Amino acid sequence: MDLRQLFLETRAQTEIICEPLQIEDYVVQPITDVSPPKWHLGHTSWFFEEFILKKHLPHYKIFDKDFAYVFNSYYESVGEKVVRTDRGNLSRPTVEQVYEYRTYVTKAMADFLQGEIPPEINSIIEIGIHHEKQHQELLLTDIKYILGNNPLLPKYNEALEENPIENFEREWLKIPEGIYEIGHKGEGFAYDNELGRHKVFLNDFSISNKLITNGEFLEFMETGGYKEVLLWHSEAWEWLKTNKISAPLYWHKIDGIWHQYTLGGLKKLDKKAPLSHVSYYEAAAFAQWKKLRLPTEFEWEIAQSKFDWGKRWEWTESAYLPYPNFIKLEGALGEYNGKFMVNQKVLRGGSVATSEGHTRKTYRNFFHPHLRWQFTGVRLAK
Repeated sequence: MDLRQLFLETRAQTEIICEPLQIEDYVVQPITDVSPPKWHLGHTSWFFEEFILKKHLPHYKIFDKDFAYVFNSYYESVGEKVVRTDRGNLSRPTVEQVYEYRTYVTKAMADFLQGEIPPEINSIIEIGIHHEKQHQELLLTDIKYILGNNPLLPKYNEALEENPIENFEREWLKIPEGIYEIGHKGEGFAYDNELGRHKVFLNDFSISNKLITNGEFLEFMETGGYKEVLLWHSEAWEWLKTNKISAPLYWHKIDGIWHQYTLGGLKKLDKKAPLSHVSYYEAAAFAQWKKLRLPTEFEWEIAQSKFDWGKRWEWTESAYLPYPNFIKLEGALGEYNGKFMVNQKVLRGGSVATSEGHTRKTYRNFFHPHLRWQFTGVRLAK
C-alpha cells in the first residue's frame, strides 16, 4: 500500500471509531489519563499540520491559529498548550468545527502526497500515520472509560469482540540459555525506541503459551489476594489502600455474581476469557501468589514466535529504558518517546483495540505501573 492510501485509510478509520458516539460523548474527560474523543480528533490533525503542512507545503494556510494551543499534547518545544486535565472543559471548538478541521487537513495532506516526497519527510509522515493509529487505540480505551464510568453503563458497539477465548491447554515453553539479539531490524516502520539492535544474555527460562484468565484471577481474589500485604510492592500496597482497589477495572459484583463492563455493555464475567484492565501492581502481586514471575521484555521478544499474542498488552518486569545507542529524533519529534524513559514499565504485544498493522514483535509500549484503562493482561514466566 502506498503512503497516500495508508494515510487516507488511517484518517477514515479514526472517524469510523467515532461513529457510534452521541454528540455529548465527545467532550467527556472523567480522569486526567482519558482524553475526550473530540480532542483525539483534533490532536491527530494538528500533528500533520504542525510537523508536515506548516513546514513543507508552500503557502499552506493554518486552519485556525488557536488550534495549536488547544490540540498540542506534550510537545513543550512547539509552544504553549492547554493543560492536560482541562481537555474536557473545551466546549469550543465544537465537534462540527473539529470535523471541519480534520477534513481541511486531510485534503491538504492528500494533495501534498500526490507529489514526490523526500525520504526525510516521508519518515515523518509515517510517524504521523502510526501516531494516529496509536490514538485509535486510545480512542477505544478512552471511550470505554467514559461510558464505563457512566452509571447507566451504555453500550458502545456490540460488534467488537474484546474477550476472545484461548481455547487450548496451558503449556510452559522452554527457552535455552544464550546470547540473543533484541530490537527492530530490516524493512518496515519502527519507532526510535525499538532501534539500536543489541545482544542480551538470557538464562534459561520458561514462558506460558497462554494468558491468565479471568477465572484464574478470580481465584486469587477469593483467596484474599488483595488483602495479603506480603504479595504487594510497598508502593502498590499504598495505591491499593488509597484507591480502595479490590478487583480489576470494570468488574462489578451484582447480586453475588461478577459482571464485567465491555464496549458491548455489561455482561456476566466470562471466566475463560483473558484477564484485562489490570495494573502492573496487580500483575506482579498475582505472579507472586502463583510463585511465578512476569517475563522481562527481552524474554518476551525472544519467545514471542512460540505463542499467539496481540489480544492484550502484556506487562513485563522491565523498566522502560533506552536501548544501547538510542538516538532521539531531531527537533520536537525527539519528545515522542525519549522523554518518557523514567518510572514506567514496558508492555509487549498489542490488544483487541490496536489498529491493524500497527504492532510488531519489537514494539515497546510503556505505562506507569498503576494504570489499567488499557487492555492490559498477564503472561507468566518462570
